[in-house]
Amino acid sequence: MNMNLNEEFIENVTYDELSIGQSARLLRTLTRADIEAFAAVSGDTNPAHLDADYANGTLTHGVVAHGMWGGALISALLGTQFPGAGTIYLEQILHFTKPVRVGDTLSVTATVTGKDDDKKSVELDCQVLNQKGDRVLYGTARVLAPMRKVRLPKTHAPQIQLFDPQARFSALLALGKDMEAVRCAVVHPCDIGSLSGAIDSAHYGLIIPVLIGPEARIRHLAKEGDIDLSGVEIVSVLHSHAAAEKAADMAVAGEVEVIMKGSLHTDELITAVLKRPTLRTGRRMSHVFRFDVPLYAKPLLITDAALNIHPTLSEKVDIIQNAIDFARILGVKTPKVAILSAVETVNPNIPSTVDAAALCKMADRGQITGGVLDGPLAFDNAISSHAAEIKHIESVVAGYADILAVPDLESGNMLAKQLEYLAGASGSGLVLGARIPIALTSRADGPMNRVASALLAKLAAHNARRDRARQDWKSMT
Repeated sequence: MNMNLNEEFIENVTYDELSIGQSARLLRTLTRADIEAFAAVSGDTNPAHLDADYANGTLTHGVVAHGMWGGALISALLGTQFPGAGTIYLEQILHFTKPVRVGDTLSVTATVTGKDDDKKSVELDCQVLNQKGDRVLYGTARVLAPMRKVRLPKTHAPQIQLFDPQARFSALLALGKDMEAVRCAVVHPCDIGSLSGAIDSAHYGLIIPVLIGPEARIRHLAKEGDIDLSGVEIVSVLHSHAAAEKAADMAVAGEVEVIMKGSLHTDELITAVLKRPTLRTGRRMSHVFRFDVPLYAKPLLITDAALNIHPTLSEKVDIIQNAIDFARILGVKTPKVAILSAVETVNPNIPSTVDAAALCKMADRGQITGGVLDGPLAFDNAISSHAAEIKHIESVVAGYADILAVPDLESGNMLAKQLEYLAGASGSGLVLGARIPIALTSRADGPMNRVASALLAKLAAHNARRDRARQDWKSMT
């Protein structure tokens, strides 16, 4: 048999080897992740364990571990060490005496107090003390001890990836907490999703919605969806085309600072904006997705996966510059941009690799500013430093990308939807490059996604305000 000398083993203690007074100990320090993992597995989401604001007002005066987390440590000691593999629980009595808090180190001890030779059962006294020596939990366990001696390679527990969409959502909202709501033209909100998304965004203090569309239809939807439109301005037009035209006119007139897509086609809305020279900046308009991905340590931007179908090299310059500028608005000081392709080497037969190399050189020459670019990079080494290391890629971007610049809309759209539907990512999106930001939502987006898109638009609108103020100051001086 081949053996790995570095392999860890577990060895049990059989019934015949156990004696009265024999004991074993386990040490474990409680972390916030332990509490969250236990809540996820057990379904016990009592706010006393998860909500600091609530817990501070309870008798425990702060977040504490689930009582049964301590009980689970006793089970771990009995099942893995003493008696170990082959142990079968018969009974466990527990008494809870003190709360366990994040940072507490628990010493779990099991001591044999009795043996039943007929039933091969063992009784154990169980004590759990914290780092101060205070007893937080105690009781007795009765188990069937293993009869056969085993020594096995240690089985490692599956990894639990903790992802709290609500916490990520709250952190995103916090970026705009000190900014006033912006007036937003909501274009043709003629389905429940887009209408409720706009009103939800207003409730979060992100936008002041101006609903543009057939008023009777909007009010009917509101009644159907139990959506309160009290105090909400409605500009009545006959159809979606007229709504897009009206929203663009209001943006030109400075009556709104943000446009939000409702239940009309994207090209219908974008065409109306492009027809107004006042709303154009000279830069290519492009779309940016922002994703919170469970297995990635930071927010990830993907561009362009919704607007530009087959962008040219010069159009990719604008697309990447738009994304860099927006990442900086989100607080990323020097965004790392991975320019994606199928491979990480330049291949003349794969045009996206040639474009990637050119874009990196353009950044070196100051034609793209504010970020660090590298490419071509395959998706794996763009987001995994381990994958980059295996392929001997030395890069400050590989494995740490803030922005993924995709070759074309098809690849970007598939990537974005895979992150959402297979990886559990929560996304939002925005159109950049015009005088005003456009929150571009999908009919499949949930309420949280729509509100998140409104938040992105609010941040971009306030940044545009600051830019205008600086320009006005320069013109005056």
